[in-house]
Amino acid sequence: MTYSASEALPSLSDRLTESILGIIREGGLRPGDAIPSARELAKRFAITTPTVREALRKLEATGAVEFRHGSGTYVGPTINNVVLANPHRPPITKDSVLQLISARLVIEPAIAAQSALARQPENLERLEAAVTNALVPPGGPAFALNFHVELAAASGNPLLQEVLASLLKVRVREQQQIRALYDNRGRDHEEHQAIAAAVRAQDAGQAERLTREHLDNIRQAVESAPEFS
Repeated sequence: MTYSASEALPSLSDRLTESILGIIREGGLRPGDAIPSARELAKRFAITTPTVREALRKLEATGAVEFRHGSGTYVGPTINNVVLANPHRPPITKDSVLQLISARLVIEPAIAAQSALARQPENLERLEAAVTNALVPPGGPAFALNFHVELAAASGNPLLQEVLASLLKVRVREQQQIRALYDNRGRDHEEHQAIAAAVRAQDAGQAERLTREHLDNIRQAVESAPEFS
């Protein structure tokens, strides 16, 4: 790879993170699999162990690897995600929440239309099981199924599901703020029910329209809220 004069050259630890990711991918390692120790990696790359540990800490911050005390370093749960968390993100703002909603407005209505056409019985079962999550108040117990992720799963395209799941995970604080501001649990539940019904009926136009309206309602609730940080 070459870099222009206006681009900063990546640091040694940055280059090393790419090399470690290469070892994981080329070795076909999956989440939970052990990777070579920092000492082994240092020997392989002919560099110091502290430099390797710095690179591993960067990867840990994104969830690509995880440390287990007294056991070693393992492939983390986000290794295959197309979107990774930035461990140095600034605090959330009203603008950052609105940016998330705007991104979802670009992505999700089209996903809903595709899901209405491609959904399978097992998708409908999971989607309808996730509908009731809208009734869980902010700060309530975590739920196993996310309605919007299950809607993407019904599209039959695993990458769409991964993109949406990764986006919501990376921007989890914004998503939590959205749930706090869009706090009419009954309305949220009814909107999810209507979207699920359109998907069940294989009405792509209706699914797309209802998803767009749902996200528009969320956007309006955030826009009308006072500034926060």
